[in-house]
Formats: sequence, structure tokens, C-alpha cells
Amino acid sequence: MTNVLDISSGFLEATVRWATPLAFAALGECVSERAGVINIGLEGAIICGALGATVAAGVAGVGVGFAAGALAGGLMAVIFALFTVWMRADQIITGTAITMLSLGLTGTLYTSFYGASGVALSTPTMHAFAIPLLNQLPLVGRALFAQPAVTYTLYFLTPLTAWWMVRTQAGLALRAVGEQPEAAIAAGIKPRRVQTAAVLFAGAMAGLAGATLVLAQAGTFVEGMSAGRGFIAIAIVVLGRWSPLRVVGAALLFGAANSLQSLFQAAGWQHVPYQLFLAVPYLLTLVVLAGASSRSAAPAALGRREIGTQ
Repeated sequence: MTNVLDISSGFLEATVRWATPLAFAALGECVSERAGVINIGLEGAIICGALGATVAAGVAGVGVGFAAGALAGGLMAVIFALFTVWMRADQIITGTAITMLSLGLTGTLYTSFYGASGVALSTPTMHAFAIPLLNQLPLVGRALFAQPAVTYTLYFLTPLTAWWMVRTQAGLALRAVGEQPEAAIAAGIKPRRVQTAAVLFAGAMAGLAGATLVLAQAGTFVEGMSAGRGFIAIAIVVLGRWSPLRVVGAALLFGAANSLQSLFQAAGWQHVPYQLFLAVPYLLTLVVLAGASSRSAAPAALGRREIGTQ
């Protein structure tokens, strides 16, 4: 019984750890899509955030590293917003181009900064901080309350975003632009400004996701370490039906899919190729997108290029 409890607790802890960067990226993408913009360049913002955090943390510490990661992701979002929001370029093509640019750029800069040997494990990291008493709760204590501080930030940011989107004038303006942009213009809302702010927020959150990968998990930068998380985050938004609380819940589901490898190995399934378990999150992504046959919950103006000139 104790062994089963330990395995379950470890599985939940790994689930939250895996889900944290996905939840950051998906939460930002949720805001962007509620404004009518699909940011396919999310993958590029994540990898740029990871490299930015690596460089800054090595110079000025972990806190500056997280800020630099968010800034790097935001800078990629500036480029995306310039082309898609202000020049009305195709969102899918632009996002794909930015992702390809980011993957190539980060690889080149990483080699230029650190040479062939790389940064190794010299990057400072954020260690787990256990909240007294709460971390002693059965089963979920360590999973929820013995995590790096950046995870606790997510606990606060998720309900705040959900409240802001529903209860504030700015949140209502965001949703209006994504649903009925013409009506929003008639009400005096400027869609381009709203969409730009939403895209920049999504980019910063994706950069924060990349910083989390490096500074709270891997402890180092590896080329291509975003590993499709940006695309998975988009699938998570669909699964979460564009609701911040549901989106984070969906991120936990994908985190659980990532944790299956460790769980099955701990259960004595070492003879099963680990590559099979690594493929689970991507298979789940395909299932989610294939199962999203109804777009009734999606913002009505999602992906539209022309929504006015304001």
C-alpha cells in the first residue's frame, strides 16, 4: 500500500512539473485566441525564452533569467504582431516562419555564445520550495506544494486571468474583439491595440515557459528543447475550450501523459521501449485536434485577417 501511495505521489508530482511550462504557454495562447489571433509562433517564443533565460541567469541570477526569458518571448511576439495584427499577414504562415527563424537563431546564438561544448550544467536553477504543513498532505502534498516558486506563480495567475477576462472592462473588450470585432469597433474599442496587447502577453508567457524549462527543470539549454510544446499548448487551448481554468486543467492532462514513462518504468515495464511513452503527448495532441469537430466554443473571429483598421 505504501509503495502504491509513493508511486502515485511521485506520478502527480511529475505531472505538475511537466504541466507547468505547458500551462504558462497555453494560458497566454488562450488570451491571444480570445482576441482572435492564433499564435503559431508560440514554439519560437518558448525556445527564445529558454535561451534568453540561460544567458541572463548565467550573468545575473535566476530572477533576472526569468525576466529575460519573458522578454525574449515578448520580442518574438512583437514581430508576430507587427505582421499579423498591423500588416494583416496570414497568421499560420507568419507563425510558422517565426518558429523556424527562432529555432535556427537560437541554435546559432547558442553555439556562438558557448561554443561546441555548450553551457553544460553551469546554469543556476530554482530549487523546489516546500510550503510547510501543506506539503505534508496525503498524496497531493508534495505534488502541489513542493514545487519551484514559479509553479506557485501559476497558481495565482490562473484564477486572476480567468477573473480578469470575465469581470473587467479590458477582459470584456478582449472577448468582444475575438467574437464580434465590428460591434467592438462601434463601441469605441480599438481591435488592433487589443490584439497587440494579447499577442505580447502570449509571447511573454511562452518565454516564461521556456525559462521554466531551463531554470526550474532541465538546468541547461539544449537546441530544440521546446520539443513541440508550443503546438501542444495550442491543442491544450482547444481542449480547454478557451477557458483559463479549463486550459490549465488540460495542461495537467498532458503533463500526466508525459509522466507515464516514469510511472510505467517504476511499475516494472522497463522492457517496453521508452520511445513509445515519449510519443504519448504528441498522439494525445492529434487525438484532441481530431476530436475538436465542433468549433462552437471557439471565438467567432478567430484567425480572421481583416477586422477593421483601428
